[in-house]
Amino acid sequence: MILGAGGRLRAQDLLGGRRKLGVALVGLGSYARGQLGPALRQTGLCELRGVVTGDPEKGRRWAQSYGFSPESVYTYDTMGDIARNPDIDIIYVVTPPGLHKRDVLVAAAAGKHVICEKPMAVSVQECEDMIAACKAAGVHFSIGYRLHFHGYHQQVKQIAAKGAWGGPVEMSGGFGYRDSVKTWRATKALGGGGQLMNVGIYVIQSALMAQGEEMPVAITAHEPPKVRPDFFDEVEETMNFVLEFADGSRCVGQSSGEIGSNFFDARGPAQHVHLEPAYSYDGLRMTVDGKQQEPLDGFNQQAAQMDAFAACVINDEPSIVPAEMGLRDIRITSAIYAAAASGKPVRP
Repeated sequence: MILGAGGRLRAQDLLGGRRKLGVALVGLGSYARGQLGPALRQTGLCELRGVVTGDPEKGRRWAQSYGFSPESVYTYDTMGDIARNPDIDIIYVVTPPGLHKRDVLVAAAAGKHVICEKPMAVSVQECEDMIAACKAAGVHFSIGYRLHFHGYHQQVKQIAAKGAWGGPVEMSGGFGYRDSVKTWRATKALGGGGQLMNVGIYVIQSALMAQGEEMPVAITAHEPPKVRPDFFDEVEETMNFVLEFADGSRCVGQSSGEIGSNFFDARGPAQHVHLEPAYSYDGLRMTVDGKQQEPLDGFNQQAAQMDAFAACVINDEPSIVPAEMGLRDIRITSAIYAAAASGKPVRP
């Protein structure tokens, strides 16, 4: 179930007089600060009721700003105490990917439902361990994939579901920007890789949405020479990759910390879709067979994503962006890295 514009009455119906579900954000970096926190002021089914941070003073400022108890400010050492906090139902892990397994396992042990920000983890094994822990704890587990809730990307999925491409699809996509501030994203241990993990994963998702979520059967990839090898000394700067599918469809993709791009194009014999910008938080644009689609500006992707997960918890239903999807995408990124290293096609 997806909640978007005009969904507040539906939210009240779902809640049935119960309180909103409480969310605790784990990690108060730029995404939590700039996107998730503000989105939680717009959600109809959930609200911020706690934080986990390495800076308790920062946490207390969040408590004051969002109106929750200072007692619901935790450190990473005390995060397990959330198990005794009945105000918190969902834990949203927003730490760097290299720390996701650590934090998801604590959340599961606390008996709280879990959202994990993308990329899910830095290896397939870590993803599998996280899924196993949440299943053992009996909690819902979702990945912070926001674009699946946007009307344009849903339209791409619908075209695939109806078989309306008319045959094999030629796809291309790119997402990149000049990364000028060195953060954990340029650190192999914390990021798991470079911009493929950070933004290239969106291009991968677009291709799979256009293919009805089918896995590619072969992947080739190439990492071009670095423009700034001192900056990208641990991870790739740019990654070019090709995903090939069983029906003859293919996607030529690129992710980059140097080259700017933000588009997805899919052309079948009977249908042509172009999104540009395709992956921004707002202001997306889409044409279908050359016809501009109605703008959806102002739609909060993160609020819709979190409300949808809260609805899944309330109704005890699976998420449309389950942890298994996160695992799938790490299998694909791992295959891209392997293909780039070997120079040979890899099957994910």
